[in-house]
Amino acid sequence: MVDTRTLTRRRYVLTTATLGSLALAGCTDDEDGDDDDGAGGDGDLEIVHWWTAGGEEEALTALLDGFGEEHPEIEIENNPEPGGAGAAIDAAIQTRVIDQDPPSTFQIWPGEALRPYTDADALEDVSHVYDEDAEDAYLESVLDAASPEGEVVSVPINIHRLNNVFYNVEAVDDAGIDVDDIDSPEDLLDAFAAADDAGYTGLAQQTQEPWGVLQLWEVVFTGQHGVDAFESFLAGETADLEDEIHESLTLVEEYSEYFNEDAGSVGWDEANADVITGDAAFHHNGDWAAGQYQAEGDDFEYGEDWDYIAFPGTDDVYTMVMDSFVMPSNNPTPDATEAFLTYCTSVDAQERFNPLKGSIPPRTDVPTDEFPDFSQDQMDDFEASSEQTVSIAHGSGLNPEQSSEVEETFAVFTDNWDPDETTQELIDIF
Repeated sequence: MVDTRTLTRRRYVLTTATLGSLALAGCTDDEDGDDDDGAGGDGDLEIVHWWTAGGEEEALTALLDGFGEEHPEIEIENNPEPGGAGAAIDAAIQTRVIDQDPPSTFQIWPGEALRPYTDADALEDVSHVYDEDAEDAYLESVLDAASPEGEVVSVPINIHRLNNVFYNVEAVDDAGIDVDDIDSPEDLLDAFAAADDAGYTGLAQQTQEPWGVLQLWEVVFTGQHGVDAFESFLAGETADLEDEIHESLTLVEEYSEYFNEDAGSVGWDEANADVITGDAAFHHNGDWAAGQYQAEGDDFEYGEDWDYIAFPGTDDVYTMVMDSFVMPSNNPTPDATEAFLTYCTSVDAQERFNPLKGSIPPRTDVPTDEFPDFSQDQMDDFEASSEQTVSIAHGSGLNPEQSSEVEETFAVFTDNWDPDETTQELIDIF
């Protein structure tokens, strides 16, 4: 199950002064009770998100098309904030919340990422948008993550698996690698070396933004030391895990010798494209990477041209990354926002969105016949998993203050590749 332990709760980003301004936000209507333009639900529905790459963009388009068919009267203002793993969106949204100018809704991870907003009473309870069928169909662990304070404040629309290793079948075969023999994170290092010897990039990776190497370290750590040890890390027991942290960082540093030469100047989708072209043998990422492969159609077919394995050592683990939408307080278009969130809980929305996104639906009653084979395999993996956990790099594992400090530490790590210094920094954060 998702670890929903309550960490020390402070107002990480939104200050006491900000809370005061947010509390006053409900009193900004005209004295005669008339709302500002749009406050009753008129006007454009502004959706802020970071889905701008490959299958992500196609999935969002499919979702918005479906919503538009049900609500043609609502105009949609599609407002992307590019930046992998929400690198830009959080700061932009927090600024707008502080300025009492929130969008209608925005993309956010469930779990700990919601806490600054719930602590500031900046999100509305949205439990009413789940009808009885939706409430019964949603996975309990997903609804738990949507309710960090016990009140449902977000609508999760998907579940990604983070602990995947994708590979180009031809490159791996040409390098003489048998993926069935890769049983540990250390074995994977040997596979990277074999690919390099055969003239391929061992691991297509981006280091431009720290979340890429952070998520790689998370799965390496879990593959080496298990979910219990990783969740102990999330609980702040880092001093007891010094050797384990150091061992995993050392292996990631060794992995880095087999990254693409332009890792520091490309985004994840550009790195992932090296697998499609056959320049790289392997790529670690969440299953959103598969959306990019599937967008290639018959030119890059699952099982023939590309495939995947669970990250070595995590066969029975499903490291979950979820996306959700929320209703900010002082909402400019509450009626339209409610209509959109209600649609996102529906079978139709999740059936449209998830196959293109490379994710699986959080509702258990979504028909899967039309889902691609890869997505159906991921669903089987979820059903077969004995443990599910969450991610630091994707917002659900740590409170935002600690998560930001961990990301800063990994930004330095991708520059100096120093396991000793980074281990101490991670211990000091907690």
